[in-house]
Amino acid sequence: MTFHICTACGTQFGERLEPPPVCPICEDDRQFVPSSGQAWTDMAALSRTHDVTWRLEAGGIHSLQVSPDFAIGQRAFLIESPDGNILWDCLSLIDEASIDRIGALGGLSAIAISHPHFFTSMMEWSSALGDVPIYIHSDNGEWAQRSGGALNQWKGESVQLGRSTLIRCGGHFPGSSVMYCPWLAGGQGALFAGDTMQVTLDRKYVSFMRSYPNLIPLGPEAVRRIGEAVRPYRFEAIYGGFSGRTIEREGSRIVDRSMTRYLSAIEG
Repeated sequence: MTFHICTACGTQFGERLEPPPVCPICEDDRQFVPSSGQAWTDMAALSRTHDVTWRLEAGGIHSLQVSPDFAIGQRAFLIESPDGNILWDCLSLIDEASIDRIGALGGLSAIAISHPHFFTSMMEWSSALGDVPIYIHSDNGEWAQRSGGALNQWKGESVQLGRSTLIRCGGHFPGSSVMYCPWLAGGQGALFAGDTMQVTLDRKYVSFMRSYPNLIPLGPEAVRRIGEAVRPYRFEAIYGGFSGRTIEREGSRIVDRSMTRYLSAIEG
């Protein structure tokens, strides 16, 4: 029996003898099945060829990535908090070095995940770190390929995790969420955006898509709703889901001007 991992999106599935016949996340139009077809691995095989690398992004913020790149290639974040550390988003691989490092930092109080493309091996991470509670929005619950007592499906527009706030924005997925941490960026606040809003390569804007690989844009109402969801929160920094996708200053203002630019383009 094996917990198979999709090599295209990085999602870990429930225990079974043979790989699943399909990966529902890849079959959805927001993701894709590679031209070579669906392929599978598992935690043991992945650990023989890959590691988890850490980077200190700013005070109290560590990014984690699977190296070399695997599946979607996103980064997760270990966020140090006086109320208990939080893992934002997740990776397909967990290794002993990361378990030890998280323990040295004081462990985890919660795992919070923005949307289904980053669910990956969330149950494995929770179990390895002491059955840490996992928070996903209930609107995304149907996409979870593993379940367990640690999985919490929160409802509504926001929920508090200590000093942090999870905010449902919708758009990319119905339950796509961001996390606001007001004590970071020198007390001016930081927003962890996942794919809900994507930091552009010039790091001067964010943008919005239903599907990034398949280039399906979001409509104006969905984008306006994202803006309305985050407008009550003021933040200086924005941490996107991929390496280098960080905006260090004027984050709130950049979201506002990005919405104006996007809506002008799509409605013009």
